Amino acid sequence: MREDFPPMDSNSSSGRPRARDLVMNHIHICLRFIELLVQMFRVLASRRRRVERTYELGYDKHRQIIHNLVYKSDETCYKMLRMKMKPFEKLRDMLYEHAKLRDKRCVLVDEHLAITLHILGHNIRNRVISTWFQRSGDTVSKVFRRTIRALIRLQRMLLKHPVPIGPEENDLRWSYFQGCLGAIDGTHIPIIVRNNQKARFRCRKGFPTMNVMCACTPSKLITYILPGWEGSAADGRILRDALSRRNGLKVPNDNYYLVDAGYSNCQGFLAPFRGQRYHLSEWASGKRPAQTPEEVFNMRHAKARNIIETCFGALKQRWVVLRSPCFYDVKMTTLIIIACAVLHNFLTMEVPDDLLDNVVVEGQELGAKDDASNEPPEVISQVGQTDAWTAFRNNLAIDM
Repeated sequence: MREDFPPMDSNSSSGRPRARDLVMNHIHICLRFIELLVQMFRVLASRRRRVERTYELGYDKHRQIIHNLVYKSDETCYKMLRMKMKPFEKLRDMLYEHAKLRDKRCVLVDEHLAITLHILGHNIRNRVISTWFQRSGDTVSKVFRRTIRALIRLQRMLLKHPVPIGPEENDLRWSYFQGCLGAIDGTHIPIIVRNNQKARFRCRKGFPTMNVMCACTPSKLITYILPGWEGSAADGRILRDALSRRNGLKVPNDNYYLVDAGYSNCQGFLAPFRGQRYHLSEWASGKRPAQTPEEVFNMRHAKARNIIETCFGALKQRWVVLRSPCFYDVKMTTLIIIACAVLHNFLTMEVPDDLLDNVVVEGQELGAKDDASNEPPEVISQVGQTDAWTAFRNNLAIDM
């Protein structure tokens, strides 16, 4: 006997939901999710439009700002960027051709360079630069870091090997030091570090600094620079580290640098006599002239070695970022110091026009000849006092 059962209600507790109801529920969830995504994208788009409306102007407006800052007059260009128009244009071409610095969207190469030079020359915060150039803070940060690395890529062209003093030297300050390559000394650059690093970077004056070792020629050209060491590190320790690096300081056995009393008098590094008058201020009055060979040596040594102090003064006077704490971390500060050294050499020497036509081969210095017979000279690899070097200094003092 067949029995007819009534259909089960989908809303009853004992029955199962229909397939159509399941599909409708899924569709409702998907529509709600899409609505939330649309709202989120609208909020992001409104924020982006607000930023572009506040900072990002049109292309013509930005070019007008760069024209008024750089190409209007030499006086304005020098005050704002610390160099005149002609060196600015030449450096812009070098960055484009040899450092591979390219235009990014509406930011051209000259605006890259102008933003970077303005930060280095005045040590201004990112938000101030973004307001001045009408760019967002993210754009200014990217442009600055990109240009700093491009400037460092020019070091193979602008940081060259020194030439030793020869017998034809006309400068009386250096004519007594035959075979000398220049002078070496260290300088302290103020930095901002975390609280747990202040003890390591604190110098003898009580604030955090970075001890930077630098070597320069008699013509005030920097040939080697080593930033990154803490302000509490001794000059001799930094010199040993520079000699131990693979691409570090190279001093041939037949040449030497002039150093102050903070370094040891050893082969390759000629230091003054200790216990004798040395500083130029002690000889300025002229009431007590030099009486012994040691004092004569110290006086002439101080006059020649003072070139490195002049070099440090020119660096810090032009680039304010080196004489006041900058707003970057230690790693970025190291790159900034190297970039300032490259800019110093570029502005110190008159860069010839044919320099842009020379090609720098990887692994070779600019102007070096690819000749198998030119073997590299033997260089000094360690610092240590010897009787032969002490006798060399004594004989040099007697000859003076």
